[in-house]
Amino acid sequence: MRKKDDGKEESIKKAVVKLILEEGFHGTSISKIAKRAGVSPATVYIYFENKEVMLQDIYNEYSEDIFSHLLDGINRQMQGRQLIETLITSYYNYIRGNKEIFSFLEQFSSCPSLANRCEERQGMCKVNDLILNMKADRMIKDYSNDNLVALIFSPVKSIAVDHCKSEEEKEELLKEFIYIIQEALLMS
Repeated sequence: MRKKDDGKEESIKKAVVKLILEEGFHGTSISKIAKRAGVSPATVYIYFENKEVMLQDIYNEYSEDIFSHLLDGINRQMQGRQLIETLITSYYNYIRGNKEIFSFLEQFSSCPSLANRCEERQGMCKVNDLILNMKADRMIKDYSNDNLVALIFSPVKSIAVDHCKSEEEKEELLKEFIYIIQEALLMS
């Protein structure tokens, strides 16, 4: 049995992301992925059972990376204002610094036949736990977690991916948005 090589696996993942963005899910084949990654199609099957499993595995891994990035900057000593600002700026910085991966995740999550088969993300559970703790500590108002997640993160995505605004305009919008969310959600 052939051994796995982390470098090849990473090349395959990068090839998948680029091809999905260029050609879509249906236009991306194992042979195209292998060619772009500089490996044989047989090598791709060492790492992934089939194309669908490969896409789901990559989606799950990169989704978890976002949550890890969000939560890495959080510590228990932070108060409400700082927690909200850190969550928002971490998400914004992730999107801006990982444009291709983020676009792949967005494209994948909008394809129900693929996204519906993905596992529950541990990172999302941790974000929900953080929000529950913030509510329990009476830092933020007791709205549903689903609404809070949508309210905090969806506008950040809109700001980050806006191609009509300059970086300076986006930064100003982000600062204003942080202020709006802090004023709307914080208890004191």
